[in-house]
Amino acid sequence: MDAIKNAATQFILTPEYHDLLSIVKGFRNGLVYGAKIRFPHALVMTLLFRRSNFKDMSRFVLKATKQHAKNLAFFATIYKTLLIVQRRMHGKERPMDSFLAGLVGGYMVFGENNNVNQQIVLYLFSRIMMGLAKLPVKKNVIAEPAQTFPIFASLVWATVMFLFQNERDVLQPSLQASMQYIYIDSNRWNTLKNFLWHNK
Repeated sequence: MDAIKNAATQFILTPEYHDLLSIVKGFRNGLVYGAKIRFPHALVMTLLFRRSNFKDMSRFVLKATKQHAKNLAFFATIYKTLLIVQRRMHGKERPMDSFLAGLVGGYMVFGENNNVNQQIVLYLFSRIMMGLAKLPVKKNVIAEPAQTFPIFASLVWATVMFLFQNERDVLQPSLQASMQYIYIDSNRWNTLKNFLWHNK
């Protein structure tokens, strides 16, 4: 047993296999991270907002977890493979290599419009916008403005509330459901029980 363990350790530490093994580990890490992130989220959202039997709810949670984990694993595999290919073609890693690898991986893995992909892509989009807003300050193109976040927050909430009240169907279904629960369902009750304990 020790001999097998030592041989395996020797193999994974061999420099010429590093690129290949980094792809394998990227797949593994994408799988694990996707499951760790999605399972508790899907479980909580299902318990809070889905009215169904245990079997259907379990199936939904496991399906969402599997899709999230699988997508991150496959994206990591494609992304890392394309980075390695480009680096070997050009003799070094260039700044645009990550963009091209992300472009191909994003299209192949996240191009299907479904709930899990929408949530992941929208999460990334919001973080990208924050990053792009900070980039001119980092590059000393502009000075860091004061009090930007309060203005940004107020405009975001003003816009989402306007859309919810006037053009609700353009919002993502999960956002509609959350806002319905907080702002509309809170207008209705007919007993102490559904005033304090149950929503309906």
